[in-house]
Amino acid sequence: MIFAAGLGTRLKPLTDTTPKALIPIGGKSLLEHIIIKLKNAGFKDIVINIHHFGEQIIDFLQANNNFGINVAISDERGMLLETGGGIKKAANLLGNEPFLIHNVDILSNVDLAALYKAHTQSEAVATLLVNKRESSRYLLFAESRLNGWTNVKTGEIKSPYNNIDIENTERFAFSGIHVFSPQLFKYMDKFPDKFSIIDFYLAVCDKEKISYYIQEDLKLLDVGKIDSLEKAESFI
Repeated sequence: MIFAAGLGTRLKPLTDTTPKALIPIGGKSLLEHIIIKLKNAGFKDIVINIHHFGEQIIDFLQANNNFGINVAISDERGMLLETGGGIKKAANLLGNEPFLIHNVDILSNVDLAALYKAHTQSEAVATLLVNKRESSRYLLFAESRLNGWTNVKTGEIKSPYNNIDIENTERFAFSGIHVFSPQLFKYMDKFPDKFSIIDFYLAVCDKEKISYYIQEDLKLLDVGKIDSLEKAESFI
């Protein structure tokens, strides 16, 4: 699943007339870069959620014959549902096997096939691509299992464990790329239509194993701001 529904407010004024997913980098849109990366990794079926200028994304896909793979649209033009709500809405399109989720504005050198394989060979119900880059917000893991989240600037901590000792956890920054197993859907029944997937993971990590994946040579770029577009040109 590709998250392509965002408003792209940090990329204004470009996104005043164009969805973030169709912002060009090196002659190809962000969406095309991610679709081709998924296709090259062996993925044959993709779900794309849409909201902001969603009709432009539909037209773009049709004009390019869906790049030769099966593409389904999860239409959020009525209301933007955030990352967790987007997955919940698309549940009937996502099948019964684990599926990979990829933010449209993340460029990386991650081996998506290796990430997916690592998830299927583990006991985890979700596997999050992370790294140790400097950030204000970190996911907290103990014995390879998600335990909580912290904002180191504000001191805020979120965790289902009242006695979490963050000094004895591993801190990693999330990449916006993860693998999700369908058995997690049952926990979404109690969630509203609109919610964050990270808040969801934090709510269920004491019940199910949410783990992480690290690629040692990972290069990652969040193309979310105007000043990142120039970096992206040299990144791809």
